[in-house]
Amino acid sequence: MAIVMKPDRSQFTSAEWQIIETYRTPRQVQGWLRALPYNFEKRGQTLVSFREVVKRKSAHCLEAALSAAVILEQHKYPPLLLSFESTDQLDHVLYVFKTAKGWGSVARSRDDGLHGRKPIFRTARDLALSYFDPYVDYTGRITGYAVVDLNEMGDFDWRFAKKSIWKVERFLIDYPHKHIASSDLRYERLLKRYTEFKEQYPGKQPNYYDTSTWM
Repeated sequence: MAIVMKPDRSQFTSAEWQIIETYRTPRQVQGWLRALPYNFEKRGQTLVSFREVVKRKSAHCLEAALSAAVILEQHKYPPLLLSFESTDQLDHVLYVFKTAKGWGSVARSRDDGLHGRKPIFRTARDLALSYFDPYVDYTGRITGYAVVDLNEMGDFDWRFAKKSIWKVERFLIDYPHKHIASSDLRYERLLKRYTEFKEQYPGKQPNYYDTSTWM
């Protein structure tokens, strides 16, 4: 794999660099992303770079993961993403990092349970499994995961591009994912619990998860 140099200060706008200087840790970046309005793509599907996220002041999951990668790359974290595969093909992508204590993540989602995790997981697989329960809704079930180094995309501009960067999505879809085996009994129990909650509290997010590992 070719060596890819991270951008230097001169390549960022003043607004972008202020964000980078302000949010220096995964936890801080998670806070910044949670404060951004979620991009519901009401005017059509989008996949924009960090530069465009800063301009538009909104992001969906992959746009947020890419933005976290750009920011934390400047603070010596490699640009790693965790990509999920699901039975309903509604995949989720988050930024991941590793510390001396373990793997953690930074993420943006419409669902509370799919945001970041504390860096306490022994392996990337353990981190991925922490998303299994909250991923279950009427159709969702995680079937695979992959840790992807964005440097593998070579000189493709996923940081500053003004146009949509659909190549990133295609790259993640085509990337080999590792299978996650799970119990049908466990899945059916989670689906039943989710269905019963939504019937009782339509329009509300499930609040019965163990949140102790959440960022």
